[in-house]
Amino acid sequence: MEKKTITVKLVRSPIGTRSDHRATVLGLGLKKIHQTRVLEDTPAVRGMVNKVQYLVQIV
Repeated sequence: MEKKTITVKLVRSPIGTRSDHRATVLGLGLKKIHQTRVLEDTPAVRGMVNKVQYLVQIV
């Protein structure tokens, strides 16, 4: 069975945000604006995306 994936794109700069939100963005593997990552769709990743939903976009 194929694992489900989610594509996450960084659309806003984390500069000026809370330090734990910046750490969450780095934890998702996003370093530059408009960078995308294909991640496994797990509850942990969903929670991280939900935490910084104002910085990222699900493509």
